[in-house]
Amino acid sequence: MDKYRVGIIIPALNESETISGIVRACRGYGVPIVVDDGSMDGTASLALKSGAIVVVHEINRGYDAALNSGFEKATQLGLEIIITIDADGQHNPLLIGQFIDAIDSGADLVIGIRSSRQRFAEHLFAWYTNLRYGLKDPLCGMKGYRLSLYKKLGHFDSYGSIGTELTIFAAKKENYIQQIAINVRDRRGSSRFGQRLSGNYKIIRAMIISAWHIR
Repeated sequence: MDKYRVGIIIPALNESETISGIVRACRGYGVPIVVDDGSMDGTASLALKSGAIVVVHEINRGYDAALNSGFEKATQLGLEIIITIDADGQHNPLLIGQFIDAIDSGADLVIGIRSSRQRFAEHLFAWYTNLRYGLKDPLCGMKGYRLSLYKKLGHFDSYGSIGTELTIFAAKKENYIQQIAINVRDRRGSSRFGQRLSGNYKIIRAMIISAWHIR
């Protein structure tokens, strides 16, 4: 495995407690790209000291905007494989190797299937995408992509899809998708999607838009 062709995009908002450990764990698999999305706690400097390439948003622009910036940086670096992983410690970086192996074996997209979900809307979205596309956990933040898939669409997100637009695009275009069961840990701190009510609203909104957003 040539780790210099793999980018690990880590969107982060006020994750000073966990970011250093996540970056160090990811360095063995590829190039960590931390997108600091308006943090106020030194997340960016800690990520840089730990060996990450850091993209800074001066103000908080949201999860999808952070991933858009990460994919743009990966394209500039000429990387071929992208793994996305959360900065809060819920995803085990040791699983990254499985995602890379799946892509090396022919997959265009690899999706983690979490052992648990927090919100009703996540279950609803998963039910919808499983019924329509066979996607069991589209909202899982740990995924692997061929960068060529991203280039086909031309962007990562255009409507606030909570990280699902490129995934659904891949399913619609009948790209080869693998799904891997993963265990998730308890996160430290509060969710970046806000409280339960606002988080459910954002997810249901993304699901409704994805139902008619065809390209």
